[in-house]
Amino acid sequence: MNKILIIAGTVLSLSATVIAQPKNWHLLDKETSGSYGISLDKAYDFVKSKKLKSKTVLVAVIDSGIDTLHEDLKPVMWRNSKEIPGNGIDDDKNGYIDDIYGWNFIGGKDGRNVKEDSYEAARVYHRYKDKYDNASPETTTGFNQEEYGMWLKSKKKVLGDGENTGLDISFLKKMFDNVSKSDSTLKAALGKDVYTGTELDAYTASDDGAKKSKATILGLMKANNQMDATNKDFVGSFSDYIEGEMRKEDAKKTVPKNYRQEIVGDDETDIKDRFYGNNDVMASTPFHGTHCSGIIAAARNNNKGMDGIADNVKIMMIRAVPDGDEHDKDIANAIRYAVDNGAQIISMSFGKDFSPEKEWVDDAVKYAESKNVLLVHAAGNDAKDVDVEDNFPTPNYKDKKTKSNVWITVGASGDPTNGGLTASFSNYGQNEVDVFAPGVKIYSTVPGGNTYGDASGTSMACPVVAGIAAFVLEHYPTLSAKQLKYVIEKSAKNPGELVKKPGTDEKVDLSSLSKTGGLVNAFEAIKLASTLKGDKKQTQETLPKPKMTNNKKG
Repeated sequence: MNKILIIAGTVLSLSATVIAQPKNWHLLDKETSGSYGISLDKAYDFVKSKKLKSKTVLVAVIDSGIDTLHEDLKPVMWRNSKEIPGNGIDDDKNGYIDDIYGWNFIGGKDGRNVKEDSYEAARVYHRYKDKYDNASPETTTGFNQEEYGMWLKSKKKVLGDGENTGLDISFLKKMFDNVSKSDSTLKAALGKDVYTGTELDAYTASDDGAKKSKATILGLMKANNQMDATNKDFVGSFSDYIEGEMRKEDAKKTVPKNYRQEIVGDDETDIKDRFYGNNDVMASTPFHGTHCSGIIAAARNNNKGMDGIADNVKIMMIRAVPDGDEHDKDIANAIRYAVDNGAQIISMSFGKDFSPEKEWVDDAVKYAESKNVLLVHAAGNDAKDVDVEDNFPTPNYKDKKTKSNVWITVGASGDPTNGGLTASFSNYGQNEVDVFAPGVKIYSTVPGGNTYGDASGTSMACPVVAGIAAFVLEHYPTLSAKQLKYVIEKSAKNPGELVKKPGTDEKVDLSSLSKTGGLVNAFEAIKLASTLKGDKKQTQETLPKPKMTNNKKG
């Protein structure tokens, strides 16, 4: 899963000062506000000037869960009208009992849910270790070159290459102990159990203990752009991060625990065994999915919290992403569930380095393509070139001959006031990343009923693009998924200045980091959509090839 929190190595020291900017910066227009947002107000002015009526669009979010009781999400939650809530009967006969808001593919029939899981690299390494350790094609029964190559890659990932990564688990554990103690001190000093980074910043400590505790927590919250997060969420994320790193360390010697099997109880080797899980789409880990869903469609103009991008959308939550790496079977079935239940756009903010059952996911993607469904996927947060390094799932089918034409891969952009036009963590790729979209310090819904906060990641950039696609489709409902992809990519705007290559200080044109070389823009997208004749049967070959003309400055 693509992580939000970054707590390791150099970020333990305070980052550069971040200039305050509007919480909705990602929606703003560069010309009128100075912020490199998506020009959403201009887009709404455009459809108003055209007197366009909107048609409801169903967006499926495959993620970790959602707060179905959140004030800004309750009005936009999809409700399965063919299902009678709580009667224990599969009323619509789709194979899933009481699937009111969507489905949870990592839950058990007894109501339990998978929270954490292992990493796919460890699963692959131990799955084939006995077969391929010291193997050769001549002596190994059932030797498979592709399988062997994947195992070698997993071995290097799990065991390392002998170089020091700089990550000290014992140091992180000691640091977490210090954070926990500091948090307890501050809760007592502030007289409340929950506080935000902003509230902590305004607090004047009266004794040395409180002063030290404030410096510890505040320093980390600032370094991670988490000033609007609560101490509860921040400390919880830190704990999850350390647990994940410990699982990676344990995986070097120990077969990873099968967290999923004990709870879900399906036959994970059989893709035809599809009807498993439960209907608890909130579960115990709804932060990530709640935040992504709000970016797409939080109720607009209700004077609560924040506004989503699209104003006539229903959100279907499909829980398939644990704290750890998702399983290919769950992702494949999540895509199929979304398609079968009417989703027109699927937002996917997750990713991993290995995909042992890629053909299952490929078949689901082909199924979505055949049903005219657009898939939007986060590029990942490792500051790596995904032209040469894997980040699954991908639109490239396993046969390496064909590629999905209803798939958009999204990198994360920022703003000069929050670190630069490209997010320092974002993956990139001149061929494999299609566009960049706002993904730094994005303000959205978080669990708690009426709670909001910032998060950063390509996980946030992905729903920005899904939201724009939904906005366009609700006003031009006859556009095909291929046309939606074309509209978003063709209308992406080159910023006209050099940007930092993620993970480095090298300045490059955005066209070297993505296929279009552009930042998404809702206004330009809706204008372009207005010029197309909607045709859901239209083939990709009839559309002009999206391309950007590099700005002379770049």
